[in-house]
Amino acid sequence: MTDATPRRRATIEDVAARAGVSRAAVSKVLRDAYGVSDAMRERVTAAMAELNYRPSIAARGMRGRTYTIGIELPDLANHFFDRIVRGAMGALAGTPYQLIIAPAETGTRRGFRALEALVDRQVDGLIAVSPRVDEDALDRIAASVPLVMFGRLDTSNQYDVVAGDDLGGARLALEHLFGLGHTRIAHLTLPDEDPNAPFPHSGRLREYLAGMAAAGLEPEVWHSDDGTDFAYRATREAIAAGTQATALFAAHDELAIGAMRAIAEADVEMAVVGYDDVPLASHPAFGLTSIDQPGERMGARAVELLLERFAGRTTAVREVFDVELKARASTRPSAG
Repeated sequence: MTDATPRRRATIEDVAARAGVSRAAVSKVLRDAYGVSDAMRERVTAAMAELNYRPSIAARGMRGRTYTIGIELPDLANHFFDRIVRGAMGALAGTPYQLIIAPAETGTRRGFRALEALVDRQVDGLIAVSPRVDEDALDRIAASVPLVMFGRLDTSNQYDVVAGDDLGGARLALEHLFGLGHTRIAHLTLPDEDPNAPFPHSGRLREYLAGMAAAGLEPEVWHSDDGTDFAYRATREAIAAGTQATALFAAHDELAIGAMRAIAEADVEMAVVGYDDVPLASHPAFGLTSIDQPGERMGARAVELLLERFAGRTTAVREVFDVELKARASTRPSAG
């Protein structure tokens, strides 16, 4: 039986005791003060690593601002993230702050190392785009630097959240396809997506399953790694396996575009709805029906929330943006 008592966060006194130095010595290391020997710095740094210690926001203030804001991005190939970055950079225009972009590593804790690296580089604030990090780890990060979570479906008292209405967007996609007469609708999402997890794709999967169940229809979930090539292969495999789906709701546009290539090559009739409304979706060669999230506005709002934190706000804010379905040529009435 595991102990449910939460672990106490390490303090500067704990670090001093572990390193065998005074509290003042640890403070000097944190402030990068003049006169700190290499040996002392190594002892204090080792103690901090052993205790998983992160300096408090107050301690960071003693070192002074770096006038940098870090943003963790899960996939540099996804054009929706370009929209977020453009909005963030626009909101920073005229301020002394610069944006530092850190791509996330792959794996079960995607984004955690990128966030830790940004914290260690003493950024003044963080924007995290839906990393696969548990809430306790996010709370620890938020205790040391102001944090805005992008796309998180749950709430926190420690960090701010900017999100699109993922559940409402999934409902719009299904309602659009139902209205066109489709009843055999597949959903293309990422591998091992948990519908109960607090991530955007999880919410879209959950709402797809709920919508199909409410309509008395059988769900059909396809899984693909991130990227158009993976989505192409997953869709080809589903078609080769004899899927009867007449429509596909993809978890985001990059997956939808890969799926459209496979559908065209197989010369089958299948309506496709994507998510995010990246610029390529409106190109006449694709004409992809998609759920539009206002990425630029969301990126700008994330920066504004950080600037509010820098100015002294301490209460957590959660802001959800409305989404809109943009109907195009990729969706048409069911043939049967």
